[in-house]
Amino acid sequence: MEFQLSDEQRHLREEVRRFADEEIRPVATEHDVDESYPHEVMEKAAGMGLLAPHVPVEYGGVGYSALENAILTEELFAADPGIGLCVSSAGFGAEALMGFGTEEQKAEILPEVTAGDAIMASAISEPQAGSDVTSVATSAEKDGDEWVINGSKMWITNGTVADYFVVVCETDPEIDDRYTGFSQILVEADRDGLTREKITGKLGIRASDTAELVFDDVRVPEENLIGQRGMGFLQLMEFFDETRTAVAAQGVGIARGAAERALEYAEEREQFGRSISDFQAIKHKLAEMHTDTEAARWLTYRSAWAVDNESESLTALASMAKEFASRVAVDVANEAVQVHGGAGFVNDHDVERFYRDAKITQIYEGTSEIQKNIIARELLDEGF
Repeated sequence: MEFQLSDEQRHLREEVRRFADEEIRPVATEHDVDESYPHEVMEKAAGMGLLAPHVPVEYGGVGYSALENAILTEELFAADPGIGLCVSSAGFGAEALMGFGTEEQKAEILPEVTAGDAIMASAISEPQAGSDVTSVATSAEKDGDEWVINGSKMWITNGTVADYFVVVCETDPEIDDRYTGFSQILVEADRDGLTREKITGKLGIRASDTAELVFDDVRVPEENLIGQRGMGFLQLMEFFDETRTAVAAQGVGIARGAAERALEYAEEREQFGRSISDFQAIKHKLAEMHTDTEAARWLTYRSAWAVDNESESLTALASMAKEFASRVAVDVANEAVQVHGGAGFVNDHDVERFYRDAKITQIYEGTSEIQKNIIARELLDEGF
């Protein structure tokens, strides 16, 4: 039986592609060069229902499946990865609220995010804690009916523009089990003691806001705890398969955007009296780029299907999709620059930006090396 997208999913793809072509592509270079957050695009994206669309309808979202989110993400990133990340990350941390938050937390925050009135951020990484989440040192101690948070977070997407942070803290340091003792706590951006500093000079995704956070005796009420105390790490593990599938979709979008631009340029560019697309060397590059992109797309769709159907093979599939699609994104973007020649080395052409943007997909949400470890672990049934 042939897998096909439904009419609704094809319509979603067409609508998001139209939005991306009309609203994102014209301003992509500007926001990349200026390292500026695209507030106007975000307002329009909210009107399209593109902010945190996985949130259920009762909280203002659209309730998209993982497959529909993959379709949406690919279209955004094929237009521009930096602005695409701004749109797709507006609800970072919403999964924690949806899965473990109280009804009050969900009802108060999620509708704000889907309406474009608030932005969320997930604060996990620290200067000394990246791939190893259990090395998190930011602490939260109970003081009466409040949590007092101290520490710092690094590389936080939406760091200076977010209104809410889902912060991973160590709340029970006396517990020996390395996988317990951590909790997720909701922190409002206007809390005293929280400072945020934008990180500039990034290689890519420069429109997306990235920041360092410092918590200096930041106090939040005890009801800001998300879910059960001490279960923060295990809560995170519940959603890594879903978020890694989303990064795979990002990689597919980057690869497709680069491959399409390379094809267009190859047909237009002439050397030795004919289009460079007539030369076999270029034909082979184009063939390989589009083939690899298609392969990455179907592996990503397979992973998204596994998310939606709670497949037992999900963890391995998600890591396979993330590792492979991110590798394809880097390779295809590299070849797209090569097809452009010297013209691809400056930002007159989008492939220069895609080349820089692609690399991050091999780093965030778990490096490629971590993905390979996970795949092997699942194959060998070793547990974590």
